[in-house]
Amino acid sequence: MPADTRNEQNIEQDTELVQKFVARIRDEGLADEVATVFSELYAKHRNGDRGKLHWPDISEPEDNDIVDYEAMRTPESIAHGENLLDRVVAIKLNGGLGTTMKLDRAKSLIPVRGGRSFLQLVVDQIQRVNQRYACQTPLLLLNSFRTQRDSLAHLADVCGDLDLDGIDFLQNKFPRIEQESGQPTEFAVHEDNWAPPGHGDIYLALQISGQLERLIDAGFRWAFVSNVDNLSATIDPGILGYLDQQSVDFAMEVTDKTSADIKGGTLVRYGGRLMLLEGAQVDEAHTADFQDLSRFSVFNTNSLWWRLDAMQSCMRNGNLHLPMIVNPKEIGGASIVQLEMAMGAAIGAFDSALGIRVPRRRFTPVKGTVDLLALRSDAYTVAADGGIRPVEGREGVPPLIKLDARYYKGIEDFEGRLANTPSLKNCRSLQIEGDVYFGKGVVCTGDVSICNNSPRAYHIPDGAELSGVVEI
Repeated sequence: MPADTRNEQNIEQDTELVQKFVARIRDEGLADEVATVFSELYAKHRNGDRGKLHWPDISEPEDNDIVDYEAMRTPESIAHGENLLDRVVAIKLNGGLGTTMKLDRAKSLIPVRGGRSFLQLVVDQIQRVNQRYACQTPLLLLNSFRTQRDSLAHLADVCGDLDLDGIDFLQNKFPRIEQESGQPTEFAVHEDNWAPPGHGDIYLALQISGQLERLIDAGFRWAFVSNVDNLSATIDPGILGYLDQQSVDFAMEVTDKTSADIKGGTLVRYGGRLMLLEGAQVDEAHTADFQDLSRFSVFNTNSLWWRLDAMQSCMRNGNLHLPMIVNPKEIGGASIVQLEMAMGAAIGAFDSALGIRVPRRRFTPVKGTVDLLALRSDAYTVAADGGIRPVEGREGVPPLIKLDARYYKGIEDFEGRLANTPSLKNCRSLQIEGDVYFGKGVVCTGDVSICNNSPRAYHIPDGAELSGVVEI
């Protein structure tokens, strides 16, 4: 068969597939804009676009692309930022389930400190800002179709005086794709045929919900966006004031990479513009280059600051084109593909954009039970602004914790064995292998290694002081 004939058939087949996806999106009650964005990404995917960038066009960021956090926090910028707190909205990404910890509900409902959940602590942070500066900074949650109901019910239950009217907007969703055929998936469970489109959907979701226009009409000028599980990311008047004074439209908080962060997205120059480069956009041949700390020394914390009116103009002018991320997965033995977008990638759409090199104390995400244990311990404290940060003396460095996944990965198993959180204030590292339960008042100092090779659980007694290798 001639190549041109075969190409015509492929184009016709792809057109039919696009129509199937569009029909599915509309039947789900999603906006036409969602169908448009998905169709554009799907066409790229079917044309062989793997979401990879041309490595020779990538270079290190320039000197003025990244500004140091301490340098921008002058008395003038702090004072200016304090006067703008009535004009900034705090948006928390709350679309994730705690699947890493074997949860099927919103991760933000997990108790973190003093029995209070991520959501409760975030509400507390906003209330502290409003009380301290006599302002009215609002909180907005970006929920997903899997987290909205539980999250709002939880807030109504534990924050009875909180006005929930308009407190959230809903992330869109994309159909999942059969990897081999390119067809929509046909799983028996309806929800399994849908996937979140990545946090890059925040801009479209804001626009579709009408929240973006309402905020601008109400006089709001700035958005501060961060992950709900990063309880160190609080509103900083110094950052806000500096960005406003310098007429920056979009800024990303980045922090120094360590050997544990080499896979994190980083800021680069590409085609003459500052942009976010994710590992998924790098060909395997250049993975080592991407992970070279001498070239790319910072990574994205997913805490962003951007002007609401600049974002609105960018979207109205059709200039917000987020790179596609192709995410292959296995579900029920089937190979599927999810098409996603990264929120930070929007930095490439703005001429006035920069990175903010922040200290590690502004970045304490909770991805699994290891992070949760550290955050619950006395190695962290609640700061005046409600942020949870490492205690003095740790220099922003949390204890290095390794837990046996057989006994501690799931939140229920973790809670049973570590219902009594040990003291980790003076602990550099804690490694637990085997089935171990902690009594009350256990203190870990220095480097602690506990290994239980017995088939029976080992119970550390109340008040035990541990250091070095613990013999069992």
